[in-house]
Amino acid sequence: MKLNKTLVAAAVTATFALGANAQAGTLDDVKAKGHVQCGVSQGLPGFSNQDDDGNWTGLDVDLCRAVAAAALGDASAVKFSPLSAKERFTALSSGEIDILSRNTTWTMTRDTQLGLNFAGVNYYDGQGMMVPSSLGVTSAKELDGANICTNTGTTTELNITDYFRANDMSFQLVAFEKADEVVAAYNTGRCDVYTTDRSGLAAQRLKLENPDGHTVLPEIISKEPLGPVVRQGDDQWFNIVKWVHNAMVNAEEMGVTSANAEEMAGSDNPNIKRLLGTEGNFGESLGLSADWAMQAIKQVGNYGESYERNVGPNTPLKLARGANALWTDGGLMYAPPIR
Repeated sequence: MKLNKTLVAAAVTATFALGANAQAGTLDDVKAKGHVQCGVSQGLPGFSNQDDDGNWTGLDVDLCRAVAAAALGDASAVKFSPLSAKERFTALSSGEIDILSRNTTWTMTRDTQLGLNFAGVNYYDGQGMMVPSSLGVTSAKELDGANICTNTGTTTELNITDYFRANDMSFQLVAFEKADEVVAAYNTGRCDVYTTDRSGLAAQRLKLENPDGHTVLPEIISKEPLGPVVRQGDDQWFNIVKWVHNAMVNAEEMGVTSANAEEMAGSDNPNIKRLLGTEGNFGESLGLSADWAMQAIKQVGNYGESYERNVGPNTPLKLARGANALWTDGGLMYAPPIR
């Protein structure tokens, strides 16, 4: 069968036009309104939480600020939408927010059936269980018949069901939409166990009346790669969020920090020059200025800086880098090169 070259050319042109339209969406909207609308948790210390003055802080918050710095040149050009686990995906799909940066687990279902794209992993985690130390429990295998508190609309419900089924144990699930409702129920003894990501347990334990009176059990029952999410169909915005995260990881590996970024821009190292925009046209390929990564790093910091100030060993959460260390230090944090 002979192809009609005119029709083929028209189809190709239409395809590129559709791609261009898809790519024009979110970045143009962000520029027009002058800020990035970021979906975050309703209060998870270390990841997305308001301080006493109403300022949002955390690892997930920093990523949104870095995207704003790269896209708008101003890390403060962000507005935050606190969302429950149940409503977060609807808020993103509907366009209410531009990015969901809310300790969200990357799964196949979410990646293929919700019209969303995960732009990377900014925290490698796993689900755990916390119990009052007074119970004397030292292993999750001792929890047959327990009442277990968790959030609705999360992967934790399926994971805990799988774990108890695999170990031939029974349990009663006590689920709430809001994280603070789960904390309150556990704190008042409505359940024996609180289950969520281990980073979340470390954060929520800080809200309990007696944080030291609770034990996180040793079992890790799932893989929970947490990361930012955007809508499908907008490859440009997807690339921006993805490469801002990659730039922060690469910056840590190269020793580029918020304090020395401007000085390092004069480096002779070609990898650093490409990262900071003094060589190549990598910003142009994203629809951004040449110094997009420089602005993100200078105004927010590299991945290691964000980790240490929000969730690291010297914070109330006291989370060691572990799997979230750079690959050069035995961890899983590894970013593709800018070249």
